[in-house]
Amino acid sequence: MPAAAPVLPVAPRRRTMFARALRRRCPVCGAGPMFEGWFRMKDHCPGCGIRTRRGEDGYTLGALWFNLLLAESVTMAVFLTTLVRTWPNPPWDWLQIAGPMEAIVMPLLMWPFARTLFLAFDLCFRPLEMKDLS
Repeated sequence: MPAAAPVLPVAPRRRTMFARALRRRCPVCGAGPMFEGWFRMKDHCPGCGIRTRRGEDGYTLGALWFNLLLAESVTMAVFLTTLVRTWPNPPWDWLQIAGPMEAIVMPLLMWPFARTLFLAFDLCFRPLEMKDLS
């Protein structure tokens, strides 16, 4: 008996894909876990089987860009919020210490979210194809 041909999953709405990605789940089917530890993303989704690196050299560069954007946005938001809420006497000593530390720690905390968010972002512009399945 011949094996059944793989069926291409239907991509959900963009809002759904990004909501799933924020939970570190597969943007297409919502299955998880997508990670083996904090930093290592699985090669394929455990639910629908799509590849998490969609077959291009440098695919991780997009996730790195998302990581930088997320991490620095959070760092700047914390800095500016602290500055505005404590004005006219901001805690400059604390900001000089906490700012660089946050700029180092945030990319490490944001990495898995950046990976899944970039996958959802990529799926918005390049819909699934048969080559994306395992």
